[in-house]
Amino acid sequence: MKLSKRAEIDAFFSKPPAHVVGALIYGKDRSQVIERCTALAKKIVPDITDPFNVSLLTDTDVEGDGGLLEGELQSLSLMGGKRLIRLKFFSEKTTLDKAVAATLKAHAAGEFNKDAFIVIEAGGLGSDSALRRLADADKNLVSIACYEDETGDVVRMAREALAADGVSLSNAAMDIFAQRLPKERGIARQEIERLILFIGPGSHKTLNEVELQEFLGVEPEASLFKAASDAFGGRMKQAQAGLRRAFAEGEGGADAMRALSLQYNKLKLLKSYLEKGLGTKEATRNAGVFWKDEDDMLRQARTWNFPALDALARDLIDADKQCKSTGMPDLLIAERLYLQIAGRAARAGA
Repeated sequence: MKLSKRAEIDAFFSKPPAHVVGALIYGKDRSQVIERCTALAKKIVPDITDPFNVSLLTDTDVEGDGGLLEGELQSLSLMGGKRLIRLKFFSEKTTLDKAVAATLKAHAAGEFNKDAFIVIEAGGLGSDSALRRLADADKNLVSIACYEDETGDVVRMAREALAADGVSLSNAAMDIFAQRLPKERGIARQEIERLILFIGPGSHKTLNEVELQEFLGVEPEASLFKAASDAFGGRMKQAQAGLRRAFAEGEGGADAMRALSLQYNKLKLLKSYLEKGLGTKEATRNAGVFWKDEDDMLRQARTWNFPALDALARDLIDADKQCKSTGMPDLLIAERLYLQIAGRAARAGA
């Protein structure tokens, strides 16, 4: 069952129908995909971190064990009620796509545990994807595509977030702010959160366009984001030192992975705009690059190509999963990936 209109998507997230047993949420806007998958997961189970009631799988897991996904869909909740399976699916292998689709089709037909709900987080699946075609057509499944937000969506998101913290922008200031916000949701939310902190949460203050200019010249927090930028820029020593400093200040593995993912997404977005023919100033502005970082980000965009960036997606997912599920120290996991990225960038000529 394909959902494309905002009203029907909002209605689904508000109260998923009882007969729906799975959802495929996919698209190139990875931050929006993650945001929607997480929001839906919270509607299914009260605690999405509960290891007894929630299973986290990747396409690598499923490929390595042909019966794993079916087994998870057959398992019952130890506490009774709904059980959640979250599958991160970024494989481009047709055979795996068909295999997962076949298992999902059997689940939608009621062959497994009817109280097991599966949320599949995927990238930009093509129209030839068996998984996408199944989710589009089956009444017991839902498919939702995530595209870049339009300007109106960005403004609405900003207004809602500002209002929730008791602050606002004048109409003129909002027009300026919206023009500066990238359409990629994750980076846009980061900028909105930064603006809220600048205004003062709960202050009930409305910023005008003159006051907003002061914010637009404020540099973002450096620590982890600087370390992530150093990693993609091939500056190994600086990346390692910044990461260790951030951990000493109380940051954790999830924060380190988030910073790395944001830098990764911003870099891919910048390259996309440049390949579309935008000038460097317009491309960096649309990608949400802080003006002082423009030269460095443009160097990174020249250093990294899309195949190299795409190959990193799996490493980011695996490291994030390890931080959440293994006994290894978060710093060790994060440091290993930061240094690997810095090494690749250096070898590429950064």
